[in-house]
Amino acid sequence: MYLCAKFKHQPYLIFSMKTLHFSMFACLALMAAVSCVSQKKYQQLEEQHSACLTNGKKLASEFDGCRTNSQSQQKQISALQLQADALGDTLALLKNSQATLQNRYADLLNEQETLQKGSRQEIRQLMEQLQQNRAALQKREDEFAAAERALNERTAAAAKLERYAQEQQDKLRAFERILREKDSVAAALKQKVSDALLNFADKGLSVQLRGGKVYVSMDEKLLFASGSFVVDKQGAAALRNLADILGKNPDISVLIEGHTDEVPYAGSGQLVDNWDLSCKRATSVVRILLSGAGVEPSRITAAGRAEFVPVRPEKTPEARSANRRIEVILSPKLDEVLKILED
Repeated sequence: MYLCAKFKHQPYLIFSMKTLHFSMFACLALMAAVSCVSQKKYQQLEEQHSACLTNGKKLASEFDGCRTNSQSQQKQISALQLQADALGDTLALLKNSQATLQNRYADLLNEQETLQKGSRQEIRQLMEQLQQNRAALQKREDEFAAAERALNERTAAAAKLERYAQEQQDKLRAFERILREKDSVAAALKQKVSDALLNFADKGLSVQLRGGKVYVSMDEKLLFASGSFVVDKQGAAALRNLADILGKNPDISVLIEGHTDEVPYAGSGQLVDNWDLSCKRATSVVRILLSGAGVEPSRITAAGRAEFVPVRPEKTPEARSANRRIEVILSPKLDEVLKILED
């Protein structure tokens, strides 16, 4: 074992074997030399020889052990050599990978620097864009606020207009209601007047309903003599019957209109022309109506129209006779309607 530990490689093992042979030869020589020596000396040599043999066997056994260990170690060395070769290949691959990674790292550093430069530029552009968007947003918000204020104003105006429209609709409905009542009153009044003057229907008197008003038309022959403004008895009777109706209907306004034909007035005295004649005939009718009970003068209006509102435009005796007339126009009071119109 000492020899194996000291001489690990095969050349040293061969040297040990030579040394062992030399020792055995020396022992034999020594034995031959001492054949002539004393018994004591021989005995010593014999013990030395035995010791040499024992030592030789021991060395031979150690040699065999060293050879066995050397073979095992040789296998281990071969395995280690294979592992070392494999590790060398792996190391080469790792070096190549390291070089590749270093190159890639350098490329990445360049790319990072490029990206950082580009990122800074992009950031500046994005900040400028953000600032522009913020300004545009503020402008939109201002426009929206202005539009909202305008909308609120228009909404308030629309609500006011709607209230006004509702008020006007209410007034219109009230107006229509009053007109219906007026038409109803006028229709009833026409019937009353027609009934009261029924006896004069064939004597030049007619009653009509036009535009919510009652028109009582009396020919000249029923009321006056030619060129005169004095009402005869038959006409006065018809007017008194009408006055009775007016006294019972105080809400009726009365308009008396005198009409003539186109022939110029040929008389003398206080009358000058057809204007005078038409006005005097209207006032003569007014005085007879006021003689009735309950007819207030404030309800009556007298007017002369002369020849300028004919009912027939022909120049014939019949047309002229129709144009010479008195028209009593009866109108229900329109105070409520006038108030609505004024509002």
